[in-house]
Amino acid sequence: MAGKKGLNGHRFERLIHISEPDVPADQRPRAEDLRFPLEQALGAIFGLRATVPGDAFTAQTLGTEREGNAVLIDSAGLMVTIGYLVTEAEHVELTAADGRQIAGAVVGFDQGTGFGLVRALDTVDAAPIAFGDSHALDEGQPVIVAAAGGARQAMNARVVSRRVFAGYWEYLLDRAIFTAPPHGRWSGGAALGLDGRLLGIGSLLVQNAESENEARTGNMFVPIDLLQPILPAFRESGRSPNPPRPWLGMLTAEVDGRLAIAGVTSGGPAHGAGLREGDIILNVDGQEIVDLPTFYRFVWSLGSPGIVLVIHVLRHGARVECVVRTGNRYDYLKQPPRA
Repeated sequence: MAGKKGLNGHRFERLIHISEPDVPADQRPRAEDLRFPLEQALGAIFGLRATVPGDAFTAQTLGTEREGNAVLIDSAGLMVTIGYLVTEAEHVELTAADGRQIAGAVVGFDQGTGFGLVRALDTVDAAPIAFGDSHALDEGQPVIVAAAGGARQAMNARVVSRRVFAGYWEYLLDRAIFTAPPHGRWSGGAALGLDGRLLGIGSLLVQNAESENEARTGNMFVPIDLLQPILPAFRESGRSPNPPRPWLGMLTAEVDGRLAIAGVTSGGPAHGAGLREGDIILNVDGQEIVDLPTFYRFVWSLGSPGIVLVIHVLRHGARVECVVRTGNRYDYLKQPPRA
C-alpha cells in the first residue's frame, strides 16, 4: 500500500514495510543490560501478512495486501495485532523468528480499541509474552520497541507522551502511548517494558509524538490494558463485549478552531445524508463542538447505532442542515470465518 498523509499530525501509511532497514546497532537493546531473556521475548513477535478481497469495504483505503507484526499472547497460538492489518482479511500468513511460515486465521477485530486477534493454525515454537501494566507507564520511561526479525528489529526508545489521541476515522484513546525515536516497522509491533512484559501494540507513525503542537516524529501505541477486560469475550466471539458505537462514516479534522469534514465514506451514513468533503461543522444536535474528542464523546453518548443526528454545516458560505441516521460500522465489513 502506498504512503498516505494523515490528518491531525500523524500518518496512516505504509502497511507494507518490506524495505525497512534493520535498527542501527547502537540503538538496539543489549541482552546483558536486561533482567529478562531478550531473545525469548523477541521470538514471540511474528511477521504478519494479510490478504483482503478487492471488494472489501476497506480495500480502497487500506489496500488488499497488508503487512506488519503480531505478538504471541498464549500457548495456543493466539496473537494480538493492530486491527487495521486484519480487518476483512481472508488469508493470514505468519512468519516466525526462524523464518518458518505458518498459516493463520483472523479471530476478530475491535473498532473501539483498535486491536485485532489472529491465531496460528499450526504449532508455534515460542513462549508467549505476558501483559504488563500499561496504566502505570509514564512519560520519560524507557521501553523496547520491537518488530518481527529478532534483535535486528529491536530498538531502545522512551515514552515521550501519554495523552488523548483522536483519530480522524472516528477513533479515540484516552491515554495513548507515544514513543520516540520512531521505529520503521511499527504496525502491530510491541512496546515492551524493561521486565519483558507487553505494554502496547504499534498503531501509527506520528509527526507530533511529544505534544499536539510540537514536531517530533515517533510512534503511537495502543495500551495493552485496553485489551485485558475484553479479551475473554473477544477471543471467543471475535468481538468486544462492549456495545457498538453509532458510526457516521466520515473523516473529520480540526482546522483553525473548527471541525472540517475531510472525507466521507462512500455508501456510509454521512454520504447518504448529503455531507460533503470541505463542509465545516457548525453544530451537532444543537451543540457547538470544536474538537474531535468532544465530538466523538458527544455522538457516542447519544445512544446506539441507528440514532438520528441533525448536523448543521457551512458549505460555500451557506448554512446546510443534514439529517444523519448513524450506522454500525461492523455491518459494512466482511466478517472473518470463525478461527
